[in-house]
Formats: sequence, structure tokens, C-alpha cells
Amino acid sequence: MSPADFVALAGFIALFAMIALRVPVGVAMGLVGVGGFAAMTRLETGLNLLAISPARTVTDFNLTLIPMFILMGVLATNSGMSGELFRAGQAWLGRYRGGLALATIGACSGFAAICGSSVATAATMSKIALPEMRRFGYSDDVATGVIAAGGTLGILIPPSVVLVIYGFITEQDVGKLFVAGIIPGLLAVFLYMATVRLAYGSSLPAGNSVSWSERFASIRGIWAVILLFVAIIGGIYAGAVTPTEAAAAGAFITGLIGVLRGRLNARSLMHCLIEALRTTVAIFTVLIGALLFGYFLTITQTPQKITSFLIGLDLGNYGTLVVILAFFVVLGCILDAMAMIILLVPIVFPVVTQLGFDPIWFGIIIVMTVELGLITPPVGMNVFVINSIAPDTNLFGIFRGVLPFVLIDVFRLALLVAFPAIVLWLPQTM
Repeated sequence: MSPADFVALAGFIALFAMIALRVPVGVAMGLVGVGGFAAMTRLETGLNLLAISPARTVTDFNLTLIPMFILMGVLATNSGMSGELFRAGQAWLGRYRGGLALATIGACSGFAAICGSSVATAATMSKIALPEMRRFGYSDDVATGVIAAGGTLGILIPPSVVLVIYGFITEQDVGKLFVAGIIPGLLAVFLYMATVRLAYGSSLPAGNSVSWSERFASIRGIWAVILLFVAIIGGIYAGAVTPTEAAAAGAFITGLIGVLRGRLNARSLMHCLIEALRTTVAIFTVLIGALLFGYFLTITQTPQKITSFLIGLDLGNYGTLVVILAFFVVLGCILDAMAMIILLVPIVFPVVTQLGFDPIWFGIIIVMTVELGLITPPVGMNVFVINSIAPDTNLFGIFRGVLPFVLIDVFRLALLVAFPAIVLWLPQTM
């Protein structure tokens, strides 16, 4: 074993040890990155890296869309848009058996289109949809399982913060990544709704039937969501605006709509700004740590060595891809989705490109893979978020309720691996 290999192995052991000891992922990656880089060079060089890299990251113009999209999601939540989405879904679908579950998935997809965060989508819908489903006699297992699964749409349906991070790490066009997520996102909504009908439909109660006038009135309530999605994604697709410009405009329009509707005042706007700032700081802490860790990986040539190892297994292109995705699924059981993207993509991306896979397609595939980690034990971030909002729910019950959606996610992933055109057709028309 060469000195570089020994330092790399020691670095990974130290990283996972710190994560096991509950050290924040960003801090752990930063410490290992700086320490490992210093071990390969000099202490002074490692400390210079610590001084330069964070400043370069927080002043990178291309990353300004992250706080803007986060702020847009926070403003949308506090403006009551999520409630309007659920009420519209309830008006149109509530009268069918399982209609409230279908409405919840529909509302999750709509909120994902203006939020970009799975955890925020699951948390918001837990407060809105769970009481209603309980009122109509849904079991907690089914109700929470539907919300947890619907929440995963937040990192796939654009705008997605995770796709932004992937684009930044791999130097891919964020606009194309957003557009590539549209059809897989719609497919996910359709399959989740089909799962509700097939797995639970006959046992779920029907809701109240409403008049046609009430249904059309509910559509008037979601005009803001439609406007935001069309303006942001439509503008990016048409090439009229860059993703950064679209993010800034989206945050401004969302805040303006909330103020004009009388749902946001000076105090609530300040609360939104503080909440968005906290989330942004958390994300940038992980991102800065990952970049420092990336320098360590580069100097030890870890990505190149892993590329040579995986290709040397001679499993073929798709065999190697299956190994990579299986690795992500396993680590998704113990790591947060954002941490997995930031930590592992720099390592496996050279393998994927050398095998000839499209980087845009792989971005969607890898985001769908880390989605599974949001609803599978033992971490299952969405599950724990729902349980924290509704402490009287049972963790095992939520995992039991989400199981059919996990199985359909695996099927959807296999479908998009087998037919890449489902992902690539729309961005190729840009």
C-alpha cells in the first residue's frame, strides 16, 4: 500500500467514525479534507486551503440560486400555498376511495415545484394532510406512508436544490437538469397515485363530494403556484432566463404574492428570511466541507483509483452502474441525501463518464436513488420528520406504510435505467 493509499484509507475511516459520533457531516468532511491534504503536503498548505476555499464558495455567483430557491420555498409555505394545493386536490379527488391520499400526492408534487426540498414538503404536508386523513378514518400507517413518499418528490421535481448541488459538483447545466426532472417527476406522481389505488384503494374511505363550482373555485386558489412554475421552468426551458435569474425572480414574486394577499407582513417576512438563512448556512457548511474533502481526494488520486478498480471488475457498463446504485442505496440507509450527493458523486462521476453514460441522465438517476434513502430505515429522514411533527405516530408504522412506494420507486428507477430517453428527450429539445 502506497503512502497516498494509506492516507486515503485513514481519511475515510476517520470520516465515518466522526459521522458515527454525530459530528456534523460538513464539519467531518472539512476536518478530514484539511487534515489529509496537510498530511500529503504541509500543515501550512492545508491551513491555506481552509482560508481560501470557504470564501471562494460563498462568493460564487453560480451558487446564489440555492438561497433564492430556499427563500422561495419558505415564502410559499408561509403564504399558505401548500394548503391551497391540498384543498384543490381534495375538491377534485376527495370523493373517490383513497381520494385524500391522491390529493396529498398531488399537493406534494405541486409544492415540490416551488419548494425544492423533500424534508420541507413532508413537514408541510404532515401539518395539512395528516389531520384531514385522520378525520376521514385513514390509518396512521397509510396516511403517514403517503406523506413520506409524496415528500420525496421535493428533490426530483424542479426546482430542486439537490440537482443544483449535483450540477455544481459535476459542472453540468442546471437548467437542463431541471428540465430533465420534469417527465420523471410526473411519472413518479402517476405511479404513486396508482400505488394508492392498487395497494390500498379498496380499503380506504371516500371523502365528501363537492359541486363543480367549488372545484373550479379551488383551481383559482392555486394560480400562484402555476404562475411560479411556468415562469421559472418555462423561462429556463425557453432560454429567456438563467437558473440564477429565475431563482431570484421566483423568490421576489412569491414574496410579492404573499404580501399582496395579506398573508405576509414585515414580521413574517423577517421570520422567512431567518429560516431561509439557517437552511442556507447548513447547506453551505456541508458544501464547503465537501469541497475541502474533494481536494483531499484529488491529491490522493482516489477517484482515479476507484475508476480503475470498478472498470477492472469487467462487469460491463450496466453491471458497474448497478454496483454504484446499490452502493448509494446501502449508504442511503445511514446518510442524509444531500451528504451522499456531495460526498460520493465526486468519487463515482469519473467512472460514469468513462463508461459513456450521459451526465444529465445520471444526475436524475442518482437523485432518484437517494430518494429511497429518505423513506428507508434506519435513517429515513422524511419518516423522522413526520414523526417529530406528529409524535403520536409510530416509526415502524410509517415505514410499513411507505413500503409499497419503495417498491414502486425501485421499479421506476429500473424503467429509467432501461429507457434513458424518458429523461433525455425534453432537455435535448432545449
